[in-house]
Order: sequence, then structure tokens, then C-alpha cells
Amino acid sequence: MRRTQAAIPIAFIAVLAAGALLLSAEAAERGVGASRRGVDDNAHGTAVHPLAGSPIVDPIPARQVRPTTPSVRAPTRPPLVDRTPAAVVPRTAAGRFSSLSAGGLSSVAPVNLGAASSFAILTGSGITDVYASRITGNVGASPITGDAIGLTCPEVTGMIYSVNAGGPLACRVTNAAALTAAVGDEESAYTDAAGRTSPDFVNLGAGQIGGRTLAPGLYKWSTGVSISADVTLTGGPNDVWIFQIAGPLTQASATTVRLAGGAQARNIFWQSAGAVTLGTGAHSEGTILAKTMIALNTGASTNGRLLAQTAVTLQQNRVTMAQ
Repeated sequence: MRRTQAAIPIAFIAVLAAGALLLSAEAAERGVGASRRGVDDNAHGTAVHPLAGSPIVDPIPARQVRPTTPSVRAPTRPPLVDRTPAAVVPRTAAGRFSSLSAGGLSSVAPVNLGAASSFAILTGSGITDVYASRITGNVGASPITGDAIGLTCPEVTGMIYSVNAGGPLACRVTNAAALTAAVGDEESAYTDAAGRTSPDFVNLGAGQIGGRTLAPGLYKWSTGVSISADVTLTGGPNDVWIFQIAGPLTQASATTVRLAGGAQARNIFWQSAGAVTLGTGAHSEGTILAKTMIALNTGASTNGRLLAQTAVTLQQNRVTMAQ
């Protein structure tokens, strides 16, 4: 009887312990299920409330971080660039002529020759001549004596001006003051032509202009200029050409400077810091303003003026003063 009574409490305790374990397992299972439901609800946009006693979480979403990789724009096609050399044209009015060096009309003013405009040939140190030349216009030399003028009266249609009693008597006019003024104006004209700024063309053809058609304008070279073939100056009767040449000007034999479109020799000015040479049989147009000498080889001719600060040499040439 005592053994039975002792066994009952032990069994009862075992039952209670088993029940407690069962309740604990069920509670744990309910907790896990609640957690899963919270996660599922959050995944579907349902608000999740913090558990009692848990810390409050700031509902403000975290700042979004932009990617560090820079955005890449779709490449755009670069503009097409014409790499062919542009035609040499004046800056003043492009597109009026079709030749390589002609591109428009320039507003260049003519060179004021002053009293020098009355002379076909004006020189500072005399004239040599191989007979017979033909000069249409006045001839003068100063400050050199008149004896340095090698022309004869039959060769000159005009007057020969001398600073003294030297020179050919029949057609000689002695007027030192007029010659001094004319030579002074000649030098001023040279300075004017050489000092013009904003050229329309710079170093055209590297100094070789043979075979070209040239529009009106101001041309500048830092070297000499060579005319190895015919050159055409195309423009109207009031258009002006000024050629600034830092070296010599050389025109080859049997070549011609031609005028077209009404261009006038009186509006063409060749300013040369070096010697000027017209080859045998060559023909030039315009006033030549030379810092040094002007030499015309046999049979060469010009329609313009020869204004040289040193000498002029002639060999059976024709010089006609431009009007």
C-alpha cells in the first residue's frame, strides 16, 4: 500500500512536466508563425508594428545612393569638317569672281601720287637708254643733274625736266623746285603704298603669281614677287590694286599683265622694296613705285609710270603714262 501511494505522486509529476513541455513547444510554434506572418505582411505592403518593449524604429527610408559610375550619353556624330584648302579670296566681299585668287571687290583707295602723277618717268639718279625708246609723258630727274638724263628729245612726247642747264636742250625745262616737289610726292606715295594695312591677300602663291587672275584689293608679300606667265587683273574702272612687295619684282620675258572688265592702269600700284625688272618683250600695267632701280630689258613696255628713287634703265622700250 505504501509503494502504491508513493508511485502516484511521481506519475502525476511526470504528467505535469510533459504537459508543460507540450505547452512550451506550442507557444514557440505560435511565435514563429507570427514572425512569418509579419514578414509576409511587410512584403505585401502591410505596416509592421513593433513588438511591445522593442525600440522604436525611424520609419524614414534610408537615403538613396546614386551610382558612382557616370552616366554615358549616346555618342553624337561630330560635324563634318571640310579639310580641303579654301580658295584664296579677299576678306572684303567673297564670292564675286570664280578664279583662284579673285573673290570680290575691295574698297582700297588709290595711292595719291601728287605732283609725281605728271611724269611717265621720274628718277632720283638718272636715266640710261639704248636708242630708240618711245616715251609718252614727261620725264624728270632730281636731285641728279640733267646731264644724267640719257634720253633725246625725239624719243619723248612731252617735256624733259632738269634741275639745271644739263640735259637735251630742245625739250628741256629747268625747274628744280617743281622737281623737288615731284620727287617728294613720289617718296610719299611709296610710303603710303607700303604702309597700307589689313591686306586682302598675304603671300599669295608664295610670291609666284604667274598665270593667275587677280581681283581688286591690297596684296602683301614678305618676299619678292615673280611673274613667270601672263597675269590678268579683273575689275571695274574704279577698282584699285595695290601690290606691297618686300623684295624685288621680276617679270619674265614675253609675259603680259592684262586688264579685264574695265580695269584701269591708273588704279594699279606696284610698290617694290627691291629692284624691278621687266624681261625682254614683257608688258606691264600700272604705276611702279620702286625703292631702288627699275630696269626694262630690250623691247619691254609699260602702260603706267616708272617712279624710281634711284635709276631707270631703258633698252628700246615703250613707256606710256597712264591717264
